Amino acid sequence: MIKVIKIEYNSDLYKQAVEIRKKVFVIEQNIPQTLELDQYDETSQHYLAFFNDNAVGTARWRHTENGIKFERFAVLKEFRNKNIGQNILNKLIGETLKYNKTIYLNAQITALNFYLKNKFIVKGESFFEAGIEHYKMIFSLP
Repeated sequence: MIKVIKIEYNSDLYKQAVEIRKKVFVIEQNIPQTLELDQYDETSQHYLAFFNDNAVGTARWRHTENGIKFERFAVLKEFRNKNIGQNILNKLIGETLKYNKTIYLNAQITALNFYLKNKFIVKGESFFEAGIEHYKMIFSLP
């Protein structure tokens, strides 16, 4: 069973989310920890996904001058392709639509198709962030 909950910054659950991010971004993708843990954590809304009561995924969103930015989507390698990312994305969309602002994200090239299937459209050319190719994508309701 998959459950996605909103968590508080600097709580024990937040620490679990940071550990997931560390495993995915720092260890697996070789992103420097100084880039992964940034000044926006304190002002972001954080979420933790559970699979059979194990914390296995996380994401955050924050208000920016361009709208609402989804960030730090991470699912532990052994739990991918089990609809966890889909559940996290659905939760974030459900929580942010009420603000009636542009919802956007920077998708790693490997996640592009996932976001395309979920009503995000590519805006502009690809760019590199932390040494990984990304595309800016905007959520588009039909």
